[in-house]
Amino acid sequence: MAERKSLIKIKPKRYKDGEVVKVSFMVMHPMDTGMGKDKKTKEIIPAKYINSVKFVYNGKEITNMTVWESLSVNPVFTTYMKINGKGKLTITYTDNTGEVHETSKKIKPKG
Repeated sequence: MAERKSLIKIKPKRYKDGEVVKVSFMVMHPMDTGMGKDKKTKEIIPAKYINSVKFVYNGKEITNMTVWESLSVNPVFTTYMKINGKGKLTITYTDNTGEVHETSKKIKPKG
């Protein structure tokens, strides 16, 4: 299983305990539908797409998303969450082949 690049962005960058922030998660993923062909070999590219994404903050699920293959390449998933002290935000996604990837970010409110 190859590790995929991903990025978690929180806006605003500086936030206080109790504030609601915007969390964006971008992952480098081909999101192949299984309907495309390789330009060189002319063989059909097998389907490989993210089908679920889960956001967990300090062990508590914030949201989970069901995804379909028609979503764009390198998708961005966005949600909002309330900051409740220091902790860890973990985002896990699964693709249709059963691969599971996880990334996390430390949450450190200022003030």
